[in-house]
Amino acid sequence: MDERLLGPQEISRRLGDRRGWRQVGAEIRREFRFAGFPEAVAFVQALVAPAERMEHHPDVDIRYDMVTVRLSTHSLGGLTALDFRLAELIDGLAAAALGSDAV
Repeated sequence: MDERLLGPQEISRRLGDRRGWRQVGAEIRREFRFAGFPEAVAFVQALVAPAERMEHHPDVDIRYDMVTVRLSTHSLGGLTALDFRLAELIDGLAAAALGSDAV
């Protein structure tokens, strides 16, 4: 896979396409709120297969009904197009779980 670190302008442009995501240092993150703990865990479980297929794994934090997802290409020390592709996929999973207003 030909991944390269994205520059600040490219990151800003791509973030403009990803509602709810924000850059924090060398990662992008987004929080999702669910009806309760079982729904939050089900959402995280839904991330597993696509992340495995992409060979790109998010950092995930579950706090009862809140899931925080953090993406970064750790091997390169920053953000690549792969992070934004996974963010788009995660947004699709969230829309399915929460309804289209969530994304």
